[in-house]
Amino acid sequence: MSSLSSLLYPLEWVVAWIMVGWHTLFTWVGLPAANGWTWVLSIVGLVLVIRTLLIPLFVRQIRSSRKLQLLQPEIKKIQDKYKGRSDPDSRQAMTRETMDLYKTSGTNPFASCLPILLQMPIFLALFNVLNNIPRAGYSVGPFTDELRQQANDATIFGAQLSDTFLGAETMSTQVIAVVLVLLMTATQFWSQRQLFMKNMPPAALDSPFAKQQKLLLYVLPVVFAVSGLWFPLGVIMYWFTSNLFTTAQQYVVIQRMPSPGSPAEKALEERRRRKAERKALRGGSSVAPALSPAPEGPALGPAASNGGRPGRTKPAGAASGGRATSGKGAKAPGRPVAAAGSTPAAPPSGRAAGQRSQPKRGTRSKRKRG
Repeated sequence: MSSLSSLLYPLEWVVAWIMVGWHTLFTWVGLPAANGWTWVLSIVGLVLVIRTLLIPLFVRQIRSSRKLQLLQPEIKKIQDKYKGRSDPDSRQAMTRETMDLYKTSGTNPFASCLPILLQMPIFLALFNVLNNIPRAGYSVGPFTDELRQQANDATIFGAQLSDTFLGAETMSTQVIAVVLVLLMTATQFWSQRQLFMKNMPPAALDSPFAKQQKLLLYVLPVVFAVSGLWFPLGVIMYWFTSNLFTTAQQYVVIQRMPSPGSPAEKALEERRRRKAERKALRGGSSVAPALSPAPEGPALGPAASNGGRPGRTKPAGAASGGRATSGKGAKAPGRPVAAAGSTPAAPPSGRAAGQRSQPKRGTRSKRKRG
């Protein structure tokens, strides 16, 4: 036991420095130094620091889990190939082919366990720190005797952070311990369940790997629930907060980067489809009037042909944006140009523009008779 304590001492030193650092920050903000919730927030800060440092491993865990899910059909083929063969040579050949498949695909089947495995030493170091806080003369890192006494006297709902369910002296402490253990167990179960049920394709659910994970889904919470009876309340708070952090991380990954063929991917495609439909509807309502066909009817007048600005008409025969003359002041043949500033006369009613007016028959004979 002494050798384990000596191995964990560097981690205890780091845990103590992080906790005291957060405690100093919260007391500087104005929280009471001896209050239990100040020390609980210090434990939450410890979780944030540790889990932030483990984000690269978490990303690696997600990628490894996806690769394992995609490899399940190939692994099943290998298992079917050696199905019913119990001799050592067949078992060895099946293991060799499976490991070769992992190697060629760059998949590590144990990468999904790295975050939990790396958190366990930190978990044990925090366990030792909180367990030794009631012991007089205990000192590690910046934990002076004054800080140790403050942490020991700090309570939440009347229970000290170093209390355990089995070592509790009051019923209220046992009730608080049971509630925290149930919260820790529930968040542990939920974080694993959402990863198992939402982010795994149906084809992978029948694989041996999925069956093992499903067994762990129900076994691990029970193990933590039973072992939580020996945990100090501060350690339970650490594990509960860590489970919440894991659940939030997994939710973001499942929502934005689901595994191929999983229910989460179908839900993502459905959200994208609805978003595209809403965007199309909003875009259609804004451009619909501009794309509506012009009503059928008589030709528009000069004002309409000039962009709807009455009183400004284009010279007859002038192209849009062009000039009425060609060369040096030469007039276009057959098309008179109005003087500058003058408005061209409108064509006689009932006749098309540009049509020559014909003299009325009989006018000359009437003048002669007169």
